[in-house]
Amino acid sequence: MTDFKLISDDQWRERLTPEEFHVLRRAGTEPPHVGEYTDTTTEGVYSCRACGTELFRSTEKFDSHCGWPSFFSPLAADRIIERRDTSHGMIRVEVLCAACESHLGHVFEGEGYDTPTDLRYCINSISLTLTPR
Repeated sequence: MTDFKLISDDQWRERLTPEEFHVLRRAGTEPPHVGEYTDTTTEGVYSCRACGTELFRSTEKFDSHCGWPSFFSPLAADRIIERRDTSHGMIRVEVLCAACESHLGHVFEGEGYDTPTDLRYCINSISLTLTPR
């Protein structure tokens, strides 16, 4: 089994496209409303594009109209890391894959969406791979 935390930047560059590397390994953000999974309603499981760890289910995906795929809960709490992010002059909570520590997006709370939790996991499409059910 690969210890993804030991993979060098050069090795990640070989595994990922330049756009994927920018988002997953450099905490970039894809433009809104252009991602592959922003509007999809396909049933299945969303995995980390970098390492393949299953992260979110389509049953927890909802349309937040924010321009990126949104989920109200991860598949399991131990699949992600939530870390304080003070970049860009804001205080946010960054979401990373727990297996490889790749950047996925951010989680926000208290926005008033009609979902079972008060959370919106705003995730870059380019950080995910959907396996249809």
